[in-house]
Amino acid sequence: MKIAIATSGGTLDAPFARHFGCAEQFIIIDTETGEWKTYPNPALGASSNAGVQAAKFIAGQGVQAVISGNFGPHAAKTLAVAGIQIFLASCTARVLLASYRAGQLKQSMPPFEVKATCSPKWQGV
Repeated sequence: MKIAIATSGGTLDAPFARHFGCAEQFIIIDTETGEWKTYPNPALGASSNAGVQAAKFIAGQGVQAVISGNFGPHAAKTLAVAGIQIFLASCTARVLLASYRAGQLKQSMPPFEVKATCSPKWQGV
């Protein structure tokens, strides 16, 4: 299974991204082999619809689950339509991966209580 973790850096020890669409990087991990690769968020700096653009990118990578601090409603819908599971969490990518593998993350479904936009305060967080 391939999972994506939205991060603010390019390593498994990087802090998670507080908002999916504004993540600096996505770490895509094959949970069966343990192999992982970092991808820059192609939607970072987009003037609008960053979350949707990022969700389409993630879907195109063949990911089955994504973990981030928060998701906007349009990004969440795009991911859900693509059949991608959504998980909310807050720690490093390494801890998130271990938590996912152990079945300790609770799958989230839209609509989410907290909604955020890509304001400057989210950039690089």
